[in-house]
Amino acid sequence: MFEGFSQRDIEGPAGRLRTLRGGSGAPLLLLHGHPQTHVMWHAVAGELAKVFTVVVMDLRGYGDSARVASDADHQAYSKRAMAQDAMAVMKACGFSRFQVLAHDRGARVAHRLAADHPDAVQRLMLLDIAPTLAMYNNTSDAFARAYWHWFFLIQPPPLPEALIASDPVRYVRSVMGKRHAGLAAFAPAALAEYERCAQIPGTAVSICEDYRASAGIDLVHDRADVAAGLRLAQPLRVLWGEHGAVGQCFKVLELWRERALDVSGLALPCGHYIAEEAPALLLAEALQFFKP
Repeated sequence: MFEGFSQRDIEGPAGRLRTLRGGSGAPLLLLHGHPQTHVMWHAVAGELAKVFTVVVMDLRGYGDSARVASDADHQAYSKRAMAQDAMAVMKACGFSRFQVLAHDRGARVAHRLAADHPDAVQRLMLLDIAPTLAMYNNTSDAFARAYWHWFFLIQPPPLPEALIASDPVRYVRSVMGKRHAGLAAFAPAALAEYERCAQIPGTAVSICEDYRASAGIDLVHDRADVAAGLRLAQPLRVLWGEHGAVGQCFKVLELWRERALDVSGLALPCGHYIAEEAPALLLAEALQFFKP
């Protein structure tokens, strides 16, 4: 699925980070969402690599990256820690400045990456999220029902991770298959990869810790940004699926304009999994927005 890309495991701040690299030109980092891996970019990475040096990676706790031991405050899975992983990957690839395309959980990492490392991130495109703090503060009945996993995964251990670990494939198929496009949106080889990685020991714990961090330490970091008046200065392009819960439950652009200075974006005719449901539309947007 990534013909012409080379695979490399890079030692990050807390362990192994699986990466792939392809193409030439300006560096572009791709970050995936939950419960997926870097494979979610399979339909767009090759075309992007004709213009950019594309780096894809598995976030800590996902794919073939390390399952990191956590702590009481879930600091190990904070988006700040995950952003430091991304910085380590790009430094190891020889890049001090780069652009970022990110989806879902990866987009939350990208938000923190741009906030904490403004000199490194030049431009960023975020797919189907509103700011984490705003989503928690504005949770509605409709959102809670659509994003039930947000509230299931943050429950105290060991119940959520035990339930996931009892049947990881069922969990993946339940989360991904009950959205707008169903499982038909995913290439069989990609879905098989998501299912394989979900069965790696420690994955269930890592997934829960990722979400517990977002409901805890990440909100501490976000509130500190708001209190300090910090807003992203980089050009930010936001895309969301018109059939997804984010666009239906939140005023996406309005919320991002509270957190960034230069924001544009629109809804695409798809659901949550934009890179797999509408790859041609995403490619057109990315090629127009990012600078080669």
